[in-house]
Amino acid sequence: MGRLMDRDVVIDAEAGSVPLPGTLMLPQAPVGLVVFAHGSGSSRLSPRNRRVAMNLAENGLATLLFDLLTDAEAADRSNVFDIPLLARRVVEAVSWARAERELNDLPIGLFGSSTGAAAALVAAASIPDDIGAVVSRGGRPDLAGAALGKVKAPTLLIVGGRDDVVIELNEAAQRALLCENVLQIVPGATHLFEQPGALEEVERLAAAWFRKWLPGKESQA
Repeated sequence: MGRLMDRDVVIDAEAGSVPLPGTLMLPQAPVGLVVFAHGSGSSRLSPRNRRVAMNLAENGLATLLFDLLTDAEAADRSNVFDIPLLARRVVEAVSWARAERELNDLPIGLFGSSTGAAAALVAAASIPDDIGAVVSRGGRPDLAGAALGKVKAPTLLIVGGRDDVVIELNEAAQRALLCENVLQIVPGATHLFEQPGALEEVERLAAAWFRKWLPGKESQA
């Protein structure tokens, strides 16, 4: 893929918004940008999300991992499960990217894990013209509630085959989605995809989904 830039950024979309630290991975000539929304109790430093982000970057997609909450906000457990708040932060990150010279013309996808999947879907429903695709990894899309029926972006739900309760919750969410969608079960994987080969399968599925649904600059010409 050539040279890959990895740098710290601060998400500060508009006056009065809370500055949030992030990490931008930028390959040469990216075909899209994937904004990550991590799950409860996690951060931009999540090793699993960082690994997936690196893989996507190696597949030609810029990636943005950022903290959805400040340390003080995260100390209040109610914020960790405040899906509307987390979704607003995702929207702010998208707004920030739209104002960045290197990113402003790239199609945008969202990658959500655990509760972050619900935040990503609520965000996608609120700014449908800005989001080209969504991927959920071991997510709780059911927490997006009524927003599910408003999502327009093609959505991939990835769940471990041994994550029984989350499979059921994803099946229920899938029934509420009206957009293009696929529920992909990774055989033998538990919630964190810690089994040999499981996270590699997540990476492969996510990269293929984003490469399919996020158009390159050539197709926008």
